[in-house]
Amino acid sequence: MKKLQALFIFVCLLTTNIALANDIGTLRNGQDISTQEKSQPIPKPITDDIKVGRNYPMQPPIIPHNIRDYQVDLNVNKCLSCHSRNRVSESQATMVSVTHYMDRDGNFLADVSPRRYFCTQCHVTQKDTKPLIENDFIDMKKLIAIKAQSAK
Repeated sequence: MKKLQALFIFVCLLTTNIALANDIGTLRNGQDISTQEKSQPIPKPITDDIKVGRNYPMQPPIIPHNIRDYQVDLNVNKCLSCHSRNRVSESQATMVSVTHYMDRDGNFLADVSPRRYFCTQCHVTQKDTKPLIENDFIDMKKLIAIKAQSAK
């Protein structure tokens, strides 16, 4: 009898999970998982070299140029050929943050910290594409301004 009850509970849970899985929002636009949609072309990166504002505090800056063939590995970091502290006067590029020259204990180093060496771990290029989902983010500065307006 207990085996029959356990089997009944299992079947009920399984059908409930299947029903719930059909209600989950995805980026597949209702397309069945067993069918493959035609791939969209890879969007082109924005390469106008105009700095993009940050969307939230502590957001890593977005890379405003193409980095398609940049080598960043244990031996070479192409980004640092322009953005390192001793190259920015020639390249006129933005220097990497001083935090990239600190170890985990806050001690300053002569060169970029190994934990900050792989730039694309945090920094990405901006693509010329429409967002996949709506973004209703409001910056803290705007929220404060809205609150100040409503208090008047």
